[in-house]
Amino acid sequence: MTIETILGAIVIGAVIGVLGRLVLPGRQPIGWILTIVVGIVAALIGTAIAQSLGVATTDGIDWIELVMQVVLAVIGVGAVAALRGRTRV
Repeated sequence: MTIETILGAIVIGAVIGVLGRLVLPGRQPIGWILTIVVGIVAALIGTAIAQSLGVATTDGIDWIELVMQVVLAVIGVGAVAALRGRTRV
C-alpha cells in the first residue's frame, strides 16, 4: 500500500461520503471527518460487493459500482446520524 493508494482512498471516500450526505434528505448531525470515514468504508464494501457480483472493471467510470457505493454511503450516513442523534441530550 503506497501513499498514493491511501490518498486516493481518502479522496474517493470523501466524494462518496459527500454524495451520500447529499442524497440523504434532512440534516445529519455528523462531522466531515466521520462523513469521509463512512465514505471510505462504503467505497471499500461497494467495490467488494461489485467484484463478488461479477461487475466488470472498466477504464472509465464503473457506474454500477459507483451506485452501490453511494447507496451504501447513504445507509451508513443515515445509520451514523441516527446513532449520533440518540446519544446527544
